[in-house]
Amino acid sequence: MAAIYIDNISKSYGDIRALENISFEVADGELFGLIGPDGAGKSTLFRILTTLLLADEGNATVVGHDVVKAYKEIRKRVGYMPGRFSLYQDLSVEENLSFFATIFGTTIEENYDLVKDIYVQIEPFKDRLAGNLSGGMKQKLALCCALIHKPEVLFLDEPTTGVDAVSRKEFWDMLKSLKEKNIAILVSTPYMDEASLCDRIALIQEGKILSIDAPEKMIADFKKPLYAIKTNDIYETLLFLRKQDYTESALPFGEYIHLITKEPMEIKNIGQHIKLENIPVEEVKKIEATVEDIFLDLSKKPEVPTKTD
Repeated sequence: MAAIYIDNISKSYGDIRALENISFEVADGELFGLIGPDGAGKSTLFRILTTLLLADEGNATVVGHDVVKAYKEIRKRVGYMPGRFSLYQDLSVEENLSFFATIFGTTIEENYDLVKDIYVQIEPFKDRLAGNLSGGMKQKLALCCALIHKPEVLFLDEPTTGVDAVSRKEFWDMLKSLKEKNIAILVSTPYMDEASLCDRIALIQEGKILSIDAPEKMIADFKKPLYAIKTNDIYETLLFLRKQDYTESALPFGEYIHLITKEPMEIKNIGQHIKLENIPVEEVKKIEATVEDIFLDLSKKPEVPTKTD
């Protein structure tokens, strides 16, 4: 039995289709990532699975219980960390943790083995008000509170948004440790680089699933010719490449342009072709796709570049 089972879930808000025929499963002990930008439908799906919102169509179960018929049972057996910090900011770290333990009829000591690796990092601040913690410490406290009743499934809605790079890494290290305790984890994130940290991922855009697989499998299955190009004028180079018959897509990636061509090309020919437009080319190289490349290729909605100073 899957820890989470979702079958053709759909949800609309008026004319806006937030979710459309969403289906996938999450196994016990699996770290599953829901990857997509803001507005993709991630939070709506989380609210349905945590029994806070009703779907318009489809059905779902969490730990074998229907999200509509057995919502009370589900709430006892899952941990939920919403996107925004939602703990009591006028209570201390320890008071928040004790409060949430009490709600579920347990104590900090009873399930300390599950949260100890996280709690030791915030214990020096146990008397500090939660509202006065740093972003990274707030996330660790929220994770402790979501775990204190020993849930079977953990829902984390964009847990690292707005958190510094070091705290992000520490947070994902903690998730790996929790996975080893056979807790099913469904985590959403807009950060494509975090996809590689999951066992499997679902790419979601405008309420639709674009692809589901292990991130390394997605990358291995991407067979389109992909090149990274560095020039001294990204804007003009983008405009030029997007007009060429051999171009399938050309998108800015930091100081590079990622070019997907319809057929494989010689690297030197790409550079020479750009130079014909009097654009100096610093580097052209063939590269392996990232999850972000794959997501943009599947969504097929590249942004039109705008001229900047």
